[in-house]
Amino acid sequence: MTDDAKLVLALPKGRILEEVMPLVRAAGIEPEAAFDDPKSRALRFTTNHPNIDIIRVRSFDVATFVAFGAAHIGVCGNDVLMEFDYSEIYAPLDLGIGYCRLAVAEPEEMIEGDDPSRWSHVRVATKYPNVTRNHFAARGVQAECIKLNGAMELAPTLGLCRRIVDLVSTGNTLVANGLREIEHIADISSRLIVNRAALKTRPTEIQPLIDRFSEVRNAN
Repeated sequence: MTDDAKLVLALPKGRILEEVMPLVRAAGIEPEAAFDDPKSRALRFTTNHPNIDIIRVRSFDVATFVAFGAAHIGVCGNDVLMEFDYSEIYAPLDLGIGYCRLAVAEPEEMIEGDDPSRWSHVRVATKYPNVTRNHFAARGVQAECIKLNGAMELAPTLGLCRRIVDLVSTGNTLVANGLREIEHIADISSRLIVNRAALKTRPTEIQPLIDRFSEVRNAN
């Protein structure tokens, strides 16, 4: 079987990978040994299914690989789906992992005298400029977004901006950096995503995979 004929499953690096692998294995997909080798620099791995390979990429890139058909199926948070809004992606299943929330936060010392309902313009550091603009535009607030890919909590303390929009899990990182959550934007969890064109052209391969993940999700 050529690589072009294989189904490609895109999985995110980091914390979500640890949560999703028990589901992947319960669905009957076991990657080659190098997948679990911390010294391996490989990004593409064979599995116990000759027709399925796994790629391991950044969470944001999972959606891009699937949307453009380089991967056929994948796992990513609905924060990524909200940010990119790819029409080519079908998200049939909430996997029930990766729970967190997307929120607005600002320095503790601003809280007492601040009234978000009176904002007309905000300057925000975020990895999610589209979601952020849409959130504020819904109530007539203009959002000036500064795109950062990490270390968001440093932005207010270093004078880059006064507020951030970021994922929040426990909130400990915000507290450690003198910030407090002031607005909830959306609840986030990880979704199984599929390339729509691939589902139409290869339904006998992809639909059983969706069904297996659904069975595993329901069992959990």
